[in-house]
Amino acid sequence: MSMEKTNSPLVSDQALLDACRAGDPQAWARLLDKYERLVYSIPLNYGLSQEDAADIVQMSFLYLLQSLDALHEDSNLGGWLATVARRHTWRLLKRNRQAPLTKLDSEITNELIPDRTDEIERWEIVEWLNTGLVRISDRCRTVLIALYFEAEEPSYAEIARRLGIAEGSVGPTRARCLQRLKELLGSRT
Repeated sequence: MSMEKTNSPLVSDQALLDACRAGDPQAWARLLDKYERLVYSIPLNYGLSQEDAADIVQMSFLYLLQSLDALHEDSNLGGWLATVARRHTWRLLKRNRQAPLTKLDSEITNELIPDRTDEIERWEIVEWLNTGLVRISDRCRTVLIALYFEAEEPSYAEIARRLGIAEGSVGPTRARCLQRLKELLGSRT
């Protein structure tokens, strides 16, 4: 396909894909212009940062480039790209939720876990806490990690700013989150 045809505002997705397969750089630029905002918006709507969203855009279009020859004539390119972006987003969210707490500063871990416990028991307790923190909501995880695991010990004002809530809401939120964590983990005796 010639570049004149890909510059037309009403070029079909199939025509763009055919031109991309033929190596037309303007077709690729046009395809990016058409779908980049859609792909970028998906991770943002899931609460990811702009940097993570940009990474997902890059991964999604790289996957498209790798899959150009496999796409069928009747492919809905917008839907296909949205699905790819959602899957990359879900993987990143899952990876972020499963980030182990074992990387915690040993000084903080020492404060949380009594000295009388041996190293194996300490490891089990950290794993136990991690299991609970992975299962609670993002908001609760953010509050509890900030209050109990961050070396900087952020103030309630800082935590409120991060969550976009009133400073007076942090304490009650903390209490509800601790209760939820306790319910999820049950008794450790």
